[in-house]
Amino acid sequence: MDVIDSLAIRLGEALQAAGAQVTTAESCTGGGIAEAITRIAGSSAWFEAGFVTYSNRQKTLQLDVPAVLFDQVGAVSEEVVVAMARGAQRRANARFAVAVSGIAGPGGAVPGKPVGTVWLAWSDGEKLRTERQVFAGDRATVRHQTQVRALQGVLAFLDEEKAAQV
Repeated sequence: MDVIDSLAIRLGEALQAAGAQVTTAESCTGGGIAEAITRIAGSSAWFEAGFVTYSNRQKTLQLDVPAVLFDQVGAVSEEVVVAMARGAQRRANARFAVAVSGIAGPGGAVPGKPVGTVWLAWSDGEKLRTERQVFAGDRATVRHQTQVRALQGVLAFLDEEKAAQV
């Protein structure tokens, strides 16, 4: 069993225990996070919806990301993943959301945003966290690392919630 499967199983167990659902808003991973979650039997109990918004136009149409952000800060930015997470959460009515946007390569780098740059956002409806990573490796490796980190981030919210209840 690989690390993504292990994380997805743990996430499913934690979401089921919390009686909560998660939604995903993905760009550079192309639906890979949603696929990992739904690979687990019974995931319909904890996975609400996945949004694959590869183009900026679809980020705006599906997730209500303000179009002006793309000119101001670019698609690979904290502001955009925050808007993606909030939009996915609102559209899916899920308690938890994860959003990712990045440059998986081999092209696409711009000044200040090398290949491997990924922004992630997680929300539980009240708290919001963001993180910028610069992952090393080829396109598949960057996407894999993004999926791992995305799942870890949702699990962190659930682990903190569980610890607070003890």
